[in-house]
Amino acid sequence: METIKAIMTRRSYHQFKDEPVSDEQIKTILEAAMNAPSAGDGRPWHFVVVKDRQKLNMLADKIDEGNTMFKQAKAAILICGDPKKEGFPGFYPQDCSCAAQNIYLAAHDLGLGSVWIAIWSVPPRIQGIKEVLNTPDSVEPFAIFPIGVPAEDLKPEYRYDETLVHYDSWGEQK
Repeated sequence: METIKAIMTRRSYHQFKDEPVSDEQIKTILEAAMNAPSAGDGRPWHFVVVKDRQKLNMLADKIDEGNTMFKQAKAAILICGDPKKEGFPGFYPQDCSCAAQNIYLAAHDLGLGSVWIAIWSVPPRIQGIKEVLNTPDSVEPFAIFPIGVPAEDLKPEYRYDETLVHYDSWGEQK
């Protein structure tokens, strides 16, 4: 798949088929995530892969009000920011966002679907992650991605909006 096509056709999937996600697919997604840029090449992230059905179900209840996404997903990947590994202090949210986008695009390229569930700065979700996945206090749960074979047929959306583009100065438009 070409990069622009992947970007333009990627969608957020909330329903998944009862089909497996292989360890090889998860490793490819993680390789893509870890190949993301990061400030000062700090790579301030850790990843938790969840394939255990009981834990996926618990995540649905603890962080997403029982949403069926986690109950249908065959895996999930949690990104945690590690402030001790930052190349420049305060940049791990941007760095983890780059890794997160790579997770999205890699899953899409492999024919899998996912959706970005924000954890960072949402205290009840952070607490739920800590309870279910036992993350240490030294890292910050950032985002989690339920992953599976899509059970939805979502068409690409064209979202370009020229009114949001400013040239050379705010308010200057073509």
